[in-house]
Amino acid sequence: MDRLSTLLSHFGINAGTFHSGAFCGVSIHEGEPVGHVHVLQAGALLLKPGNEREIRLEEPSLIFFPRPFAHRMFADEAMATQVVCASLTFDGGSGNALAAALPDYLVLKLTDIPELRSTLDWLFNEAFEGHCGRLAVMDRLFELLVILLLRHLIRSRDQQPGMMAGLADPRLSRALNLIHEQPQKPWSVADLAATANLSRAGFAEQFRRVVGQTPADYLLSWRVSLAQKRLREGKPIALIAEEVGYESPSALARAFRRKTGLSPRQWKTAH
Repeated sequence: MDRLSTLLSHFGINAGTFHSGAFCGVSIHEGEPVGHVHVLQAGALLLKPGNEREIRLEEPSLIFFPRPFAHRMFADEAMATQVVCASLTFDGGSGNALAAALPDYLVLKLTDIPELRSTLDWLFNEAFEGHCGRLAVMDRLFELLVILLLRHLIRSRDQQPGMMAGLADPRLSRALNLIHEQPQKPWSVADLAATANLSRAGFAEQFRRVVGQTPADYLLSWRVSLAQKRLREGKPIALIAEEVGYESPSALARAFRRKTGLSPRQWKTAH
């Protein structure tokens, strides 16, 4: 079972390149309904995420904001800064389960993520060589870059509790992938524990420690996130209820309200 492809089949990535080349001045990103990916290819760059302290980058680096997050970047002519930048959205909106499972932002040296090297080389070649169709190619390469970054994060064991930490756990990932693939099934803790080759009590304790939720709460969160995506797509509530594992629209509405404080119709109107 492919842990990442299952997630991306529900919450695909869409990138839009908006800058490539020399950068001099101030770039302000506040109040935008998108995430961002910035790649520092050469030179230096000052980054100020939200109200946090300013970060000075002097090595080629990847800056990843999976969700809308206010930030500013600055460089002057002497810093010889070269960057490529793209906006980023996930299917299902910025509050979807995949985007919500990621940190507010990541800043990584390119030397620390060698598995991205060939894709970055291709991206820089498109950015600075002026080939025809370059923006369309760069958009796809940015999307590939994010997928490879997610693969890197899933392989990492040094994570805060959450979905990504669960997917990095060899046993829990089997149970999580089944929930992701078949949310309509009436999963019990015993069922999920069996897929992880753990006792019911052992599975529940490990799941809560690594993922930060009980299995039942996680299943509810996943189903509601899928329901929100389908509401955005305009699907009828009766069909959504069946797809995400509820016997009726009213049962979905109760679960939805328990998670969001709103009925599905109220949530759709608000969004």
